[in-house]
Amino acid sequence: MKLPTLFILLFSWALNASAQTDSSGYKSHIHQVYSNKFIIEKINFKGNKRTHASILLRELNLQLLQEIAVDSLPYFLKTNCDRLYNTSLFTDVSIGVDTVAANIIHLNIWVKERWYIYPEVSFELADRNFNVWWTEQNRDISRSVIGVSIKQGNLFGNREQLTVTTQLGYRQEFGLGYSAPFIDKEKKHGAGFKVSYSQNKEIFYATDSNKLKFIRILKEPMLQRVFGAISYSYRPQYATTHLFHTAYNYSKIADTIAKLNPEFYYQGKTSLEYLEASYRIEVNHVDNWNYPLHGLKVVGNVAARFVNFKDLKFYAVGTLELGKFDQLKSSKFYTSFIFRGKLSLPVHQPYVMQQGLGTKYEYVRGYEMYVIDGYHFGLGRGSLKYELLNYSIKNIPFRYLPVLPLRIYPKIFADAGYVYNPTPGNSFLNNQLLYSVGAGFDFVTAYDFKLRVEYVVNHLGQKGLFLHINSE
Repeated sequence: MKLPTLFILLFSWALNASAQTDSSGYKSHIHQVYSNKFIIEKINFKGNKRTHASILLRELNLQLLQEIAVDSLPYFLKTNCDRLYNTSLFTDVSIGVDTVAANIIHLNIWVKERWYIYPEVSFELADRNFNVWWTEQNRDISRSVIGVSIKQGNLFGNREQLTVTTQLGYRQEFGLGYSAPFIDKEKKHGAGFKVSYSQNKEIFYATDSNKLKFIRILKEPMLQRVFGAISYSYRPQYATTHLFHTAYNYSKIADTIAKLNPEFYYQGKTSLEYLEASYRIEVNHVDNWNYPLHGLKVVGNVAARFVNFKDLKFYAVGTLELGKFDQLKSSKFYTSFIFRGKLSLPVHQPYVMQQGLGTKYEYVRGYEMYVIDGYHFGLGRGSLKYELLNYSIKNIPFRYLPVLPLRIYPKIFADAGYVYNPTPGNSFLNNQLLYSVGAGFDFVTAYDFKLRVEYVVNHLGQKGLFLHINSE
């Protein structure tokens, strides 16, 4: 036996006997050292004043005693920075490496925590998007909702979220919600609940020529709603989450609504009561959950609704979302392809359940001014973007925002969609292919804020500039 080999074996035995312990309480046992690999002996976290180290370890694909090829180390470091940032707990994440022996390393993970508990004052437009409010509603400031929420985004350091909400203005709402992503030692199971009461002085009651028709009576609420839900989640792996959700929903409308549209709730009824049981699966392998540039995302959801217990009716709906994000080789160009679809059974449901395209999140770009009701729909989006700016302003003298990132992506895109409705009435955009092309800019900055500015031409030849505060 050669002397270096004997030395390595004795060294490994000594480490095993001593059973060193890291800052998180984990023991290290180094058995063998390979010349082309690193072995992780310790993982140290710094800056997590509130968040427990076990929560951070749950997100990593690194562990103690793991062997990593030398040329793979940069990939692992970048991947795990992304994973920790995706928790939405931190404004900045970085990982350093200390080499303490020939092939033995310690990982030092620095995090800067977000502001977890704060009163959040929100200003929200009641309309489907900014463009509808600006043009069709004549910038009516009364069609806004001012909300005050007390949020605790990391209640006991385990990523729990507690929210107390009060909204005033166009819509009044009072709500309480709590969710804990981990309720077990293995950190695979979670639970949560939400209760709320809301009312509106004005609501839309029908769709005419792909436009919503509104009614407002100041003497009485047009809509009152009571909602309660409990949920259970199971996350066996980093990227896969199963969610089981049970909700109770009771809503009541003014008699005027039922007279104007007897099918609003069904056969002239003024109230709707139902239980909903749903299952959702998400497989999310993208790099950044807030604004992805790489990876694949799949989300499927099925729900069963048991409506009006005295006159029981059953409705079912299923939705699917697919997203593929790539970087063109050795460039700053990125592509994205997104599909969303919905199927409903039976193909005759109350008006309030006929949601197709044109809502706040589901629309073909360039048709933001229209509502296309229906039971089934398909939506496809394709984009080519370029990373024009990726810059961070550092050393800001504010604890909860020490780094201000700013990313800008000019882009071109094309959308297509289709909505099926066997009884579209006088709406002319149902049951036909909708498509558009356009160009614009995406702005991404701290605390998951995104702004999209897009100029679009649709198949009707209509052109317009549209603003959205969300991702595609």
